Amino acid sequence: MVLAAGLGRRLRPLTDTTPKPLIKVAGKALIDYSFDLLRGAGIKKAVVNCHYLADQIEAHVETVTDLEITVSDERGALLETGGGVQKALPLLGSEPFAVLNSDVIIRDGHATSLKAAIDYWDPETMDVLLLLQPKEAAVGYDGSGDYHMSETGGLSRCAARDQAPFIFSGIQIINPDLFMGIKPGKFSMNVIFDKAQAQGRLFGLRHPGQWLHAGTEAALDIIEKKIREL
Repeated sequence: MVLAAGLGRRLRPLTDTTPKPLIKVAGKALIDYSFDLLRGAGIKKAVVNCHYLADQIEAHVETVTDLEITVSDERGALLETGGGVQKALPLLGSEPFAVLNSDVIIRDGHATSLKAAIDYWDPETMDVLLLLQPKEAAVGYDGSGDYHMSETGGLSRCAARDQAPFIFSGIQIINPDLFMGIKPGKFSMNVIFDKAQAQGRLFGLRHPGQWLHAGTEAALDIIEKKIREL
């Protein structure tokens, strides 16, 4: 699943008329970088959710001919990340699946990080696997970090007013069973992550490549330069 329903408030006025996933960086819409990761991992089917300026998202995915994309329509209510994934569960099936944020660009060279995460996934020990970016190597990020990672890959969330060395990259693999017992509606995927952590089944995989966060217009300029350099 590719998450594409957000409002993109921090990118206004660019997002006044264009949904954030369709903002172009180095000549390509942000969401198309996510589709590249799917292709690199050999994934042929995907769900894309939409809410804000949904007609544009729907029109764009119709132009993608090499992937089988189903739209999860959230026009009725903005559900945040967790609620959006939960609403799409009937389209995603009962087996673990990948979820990608469409506001980051992940560049890995020949091998894709999404494929690496799929290969690393262990259903016997994991309910959530997060691809983690070392904070010092992130572009467009100035926060305190999200997670600490043990030697075995287990994750613990950064405490308030603390600093953590890793940030969530926007790529995750999820066991859909974690949504059982959660009331449908608006909620963050952090609810799912914390549930997995409490059960000792939240794990991370370090991302060795380039991670670019399109959070602000200034960040877009930096990202554009980084991509043009390669």
